[in-house]
Amino acid sequence: MTFLNQPPVVAIIFLACGKCGHGFSSSERGLPHKIVCSGQGRRNLLRNLMTQTPSAEITGLYRYPVKGLTPEPLQTVGLSPGQTLPADRRYAIENGPSGFDPAAPAWLSKVHFLMLQRDEWLAALQARFDDKTAVLTLRENGAVVVEGNLETPEGRAAIERYFAGRHAARIKGPPKVLTCPGHSFSDVAKRVVSIINLASLAAIENMVGFPVHPLRFRANVYVRGWPAWHEAGLVGETLAIGPARLKVVKRITRCAAVNVDPELAVRDMEIPNTLMRRLGHNECGVYAEVIEGGEIAVGDTVALEQPALV
Repeated sequence: MTFLNQPPVVAIIFLACGKCGHGFSSSERGLPHKIVCSGQGRRNLLRNLMTQTPSAEITGLYRYPVKGLTPEPLQTVGLSPGQTLPADRRYAIENGPSGFDPAAPAWLSKVHFLMLQRDEWLAALQARFDDKTAVLTLRENGAVVVEGNLETPEGRAAIERYFAGRHAARIKGPPKVLTCPGHSFSDVAKRVVSIINLASLAAIENMVGFPVHPLRFRANVYVRGWPAWHEAGLVGETLAIGPARLKVVKRITRCAAVNVDPELAVRDMEIPNTLMRRLGHNECGVYAEVIEGGEIAVGDTVALEQPALV
């Protein structure tokens, strides 16, 4: 993965303690996550007294062009009202017939598609999508195994043949690349941006006793600067990020996908069960709907939109 060498991209996560977090790979255990620990600096105590919601900072932006496959880091991204990140979950790979109709697209549960909740082996594939050419390239151990234009029947067929041949024993039925202009194969029907608070991930690390790679949570925006679990209380609030405005609409219920190590492609944790035992719920992160568009970038401040004074 390019996680350590690329600027972080889309899913929002919050961090309160600069000493929390560990390494990403087995060879780096004990080293701090770069996305988690990059120094917070001294807090402005007067500012914190003046507001109940301290501002946060975006540490990473990511998109996931093909549902279930590896993320792509972004340095900047343009947001549009009522939309996901551009090309986020734009495609999905059907795991046997799902009934999806591109002529009348409707939201379907992720169980119909290849996904990490069930198919942890997907994490071993390094995916790269080119916006200009619509070509998806898949690599295993750095070597290209297949590529195809996802906007052409021939290109989609090449990807399908790869999964049907190389992973026949792992799939339920004929794989089919699905796409429909304007449709997103998100885990939720509403078109949203996912946000993870790095401080909440640090709290989870303390619960499980091991480093937790942030990309287990497949967020669009990762943030630091909020206390652990602060994001859970922001439902209904509006966040200001540069010119963009995002309304927090829902807490994210975590599934077994977060148990998969995104670098080793193995299921090695029980994070949702741990959250349920320790906190009485299995939520981490929030979904936010873009209500005013604009460009956002790594390093941007995330602040609570204050109501206008009358």
